[in-house]
Amino acid sequence: MIKLIIDTAGGDHSPGAPVEAALNALRKNNDLYIIFTGDEALIKAEIEKNEPVDAGRYEIVHAPDVITGEEKPTDAIRFKPESSMMKGIKLLRTNEDIDGMVSTGATGSLVAAATVRIGRIPGVIRPVFCPIIPTVNGGICGVSDSGANIKCTADQLLQFSVMSRLYLEAVYDVKNPRIALLNVGTESEKGDSAHKDAYKLLGKVHGENFVGNMEGRGLLSGNYELIIADGFSGNIMVKTMEGTALELLKLLKKQIYSRMKYKIGAAFMKTMFVELREFMNYQNYGGSVLLGTEKIIVKGHGSSKALSIEKCIEQAVTMHDHNLNEQIERGIADIQEYMGVYTNND
Repeated sequence: MIKLIIDTAGGDHSPGAPVEAALNALRKNNDLYIIFTGDEALIKAEIEKNEPVDAGRYEIVHAPDVITGEEKPTDAIRFKPESSMMKGIKLLRTNEDIDGMVSTGATGSLVAAATVRIGRIPGVIRPVFCPIIPTVNGGICGVSDSGANIKCTADQLLQFSVMSRLYLEAVYDVKNPRIALLNVGTESEKGDSAHKDAYKLLGKVHGENFVGNMEGRGLLSGNYELIIADGFSGNIMVKTMEGTALELLKLLKKQIYSRMKYKIGAAFMKTMFVELREFMNYQNYGGSVLLGTEKIIVKGHGSSKALSIEKCIEQAVTMHDHNLNEQIERGIADIQEYMGVYTNND
């Protein structure tokens, strides 16, 4: 049995999408138990809209407040204990039998609350986000970090690589992922001292699986399965990719409707356009897992619909089934000899 908290507030499609996603997941997984946090009346109303599920397999914890993205994370943690997110974090901290939490709420508040209130796996310096990106050859690529840590040391970047590699291997069955370090150039001497030192550490720990530096334009190439980055650069790269994909689709649609011959041609290519749209739709790839916390945390995109949140739930279940946190604790312990070797990071 796996117990997960579903934060039903804070997203663009809350509470409808989180409730629908959780009920769908319950129908597919008999070993799943859901705890909804949020406005009880709203949650019950959304449950009524969906196909019935055994009421003994879920419960509702009333939490009337909502944390918004405009609030300082420290203020949200201190002054909104009745919010759906903080109620969920408290339950996660105080109940050993609850395994994890899925939220589409404010990213900063979730990271801060999970780090401070839940705690880190022994040896972990900072937890890290690792979203999954599709590549042009039909594969996937993890980006670690994508926003949890704005500035990073070489030690942190090394730990990100170990945690994320274990995640890809356990959840997506990606064996021996090719690992690259996001940088301003492919040469080994590029970047600040933190990235230069990280380059050396990644090579020592991952051997041939570390393929060197990568420029941002290589994200979708399919030449890598894991990109290591500081949260500032990684977040910009991922969001730029998402925005570019959406704008290209808009431009393509505009051009097709601009001339009759384009419309006729597009009619013969309809299936291809549908497949391309699905390939570029981030809703199909779940959320960003927060690796390194003592309980499972999956952060869905703020605009996530039911399908994407259901995939977030699937990610959490798979992490639980593979005992990923135990693997991470062992993995971090195995690299202790490399920690602190380089201390002159900018």
